[in-house]
Amino acid sequence: MLEGVTLDQLRMFIAAAETQSFSAAGRRLHRAQSVISQAIANLECQLGVTLFRREGRYPELTEQGKLLLADAQTVTASLAALKARAKGMAEGLEPELSVAIDVMFPMSVLTRAAADFGEHFPVTPLRLYVEALGGVAKAVLEQQCGIGIMGSLPLSSTALVTERLLPVRIVFVAAPRHSLAQIQGGVTCEDLAQHVQLVLTDRTDLSKGREFSVMSPRSWRLADMGAKHAFLLAGLGWGGMPLEMVARDLREGALVELKLLDAPERVQMAMSAAYRADAPPGPAGRWFVEQLKHHAGALEAPEPGYITAKLALSDT
Repeated sequence: MLEGVTLDQLRMFIAAAETQSFSAAGRRLHRAQSVISQAIANLECQLGVTLFRREGRYPELTEQGKLLLADAQTVTASLAALKARAKGMAEGLEPELSVAIDVMFPMSVLTRAAADFGEHFPVTPLRLYVEALGGVAKAVLEQQCGIGIMGSLPLSSTALVTERLLPVRIVFVAAPRHSLAQIQGGVTCEDLAQHVQLVLTDRTDLSKGREFSVMSPRSWRLADMGAKHAFLLAGLGWGGMPLEMVARDLREGALVELKLLDAPERVQMAMSAAYRADAPPGPAGRWFVEQLKHHAGALEAPEPGYITAKLALSDT
């Protein structure tokens, strides 16, 4: 008998449970009360359980009815999602959006864009992969991801199209107990070369033979930004970090920014959205890139407090 259960019956069951009235359910669904009552009675026979107690003035869900109500709501919601997804596919919407993100990219920009995406495309899955250095370009070139958010690596590939997002400000930091932090008046490149530099390493071959801001022959290579951050806090070396990622550490004194006397105190890494020239983003991907640009533009504006002063210094 379960094969005969219809979505129409489930909708009537849900409406009656939510309104606590067969007549109110009929008004919601533009059906006669008798139709609602008969449909629910048939559903009870098909399921073999009593869904409502009818002794009082208003129908009341039984314990079995309460449990089955959740299942009925899941079924109808799944159908609505299926219809919405099929409609999107028919209109050219991607079945899912896969994006590779450079570990240096500001999470505040990403989370805001992702939140907007979830509201605008509620049935389109979003898959995000955080990679370092050449990992983003590799994921896009090999079509594991449709879009990449990557730094300005010197790649010669013409297969990728890039669109500027924002510059990420990099600061050189160390723990306050580190020897470099104890030097008064600032440090030189010679000072830096005498201490272990914590360097993010590339797990791909795209940047093989190239070094990025490596200033010490003594380097420890880490493939994870979280590990690099933890090593910096532990005083195991010095290194460059995105300003947004360590701003709180700098404010609270957990890390100290190194004042460089004979080199720029900070560098900027240009971040861009990238995709294959032969596979431009669909509607969801295009919308996501535009949201990243929107929130990136807001981040580039100076913010009050500590960050403002530090950003102003980086422009001098």
